[in-house]
Amino acid sequence: MSDRSRLLEAGDQVRLEDPKGKRHLITLVPGKIFHTHKGGIALDDLIGKPDGIVAKSTGGVEYLVIRPLLADYVVAMPRGAAVIYPKDAAQILVIADIFPGAHVIEAGAGSGGLTSYLLRAVGPSGRVTSYERREDFAAIAKKNVERFLHGEQPHWSLVVGDLVEYEGDAAADRVILDMVDPWNCVEWAAGVLVPGGVLCAYVATTTQMARFVETVRVHNGFTEPHAEETMVRSWHVEGLAVRPDHRMIGHTGFLVITRRLAPGFIAPRKKRRPAPGAYGEQYTGPRPSGE
Repeated sequence: MSDRSRLLEAGDQVRLEDPKGKRHLITLVPGKIFHTHKGGIALDDLIGKPDGIVAKSTGGVEYLVIRPLLADYVVAMPRGAAVIYPKDAAQILVIADIFPGAHVIEAGAGSGGLTSYLLRAVGPSGRVTSYERREDFAAIAKKNVERFLHGEQPHWSLVVGDLVEYEGDAAADRVILDMVDPWNCVEWAAGVLVPGGVLCAYVATTTQMARFVETVRVHNGFTEPHAEETMVRSWHVEGLAVRPDHRMIGHTGFLVITRRLAPGFIAPRKKRRPAPGAYGEQYTGPRPSGE
């Protein structure tokens, strides 16, 4: 029997959702009452019940009671650093090709959201090594990961320190950089990635993206970097009234993906004609050779 098929127990987290779609993430504590302006719900009435029930508040309002998905947990969990939202985490898992048994190094650990996705993806046969410079952020990440994944994860190493000080005993299949200055880790990543390994950077601004891309190009040890962002728009579907919602999840960050070449090889340079002034005097970043 899977963990998800067991009955709700004290200490479990559940998501309560009212008829208008408002969600609350709570922990089942015996003897406690969850209060809303639509009445209270005794948590004792939920313990011992199956996942996916409907509970009625003292005010007569029905609430869906269901265990949260990781995507629900990530956006509601306590935060230190900003979290990588589910839409970007999903892209990272796919375009970086995180697979069972992989060794993934990430920096920084942030609040532990992406770490949880990575640990699930690599499975018990894989490894995730997370670096976080701030001890307080590392503590929050550790608590969040272990709370959702139910305890310590033997295949996870959390290190408080600088990524470039990594002295592991195995090369990495994937390196994920979620930091302000990922371009400073390109040379380091080239030294730890296996040939064909993936380097992925998550950055917030166009200037960070541009500097990282140009640094990768100048290094000559990686394939041509690919940069993208993801937009998510939900739809309203009600009978014949089918239309996009007025709100959408727009820009959160950019993803840049590149792959490690075998030592001694340089990727064929792609023919591209930069726009006039693309590398003018005002440009302060690295320049491709030959420009």
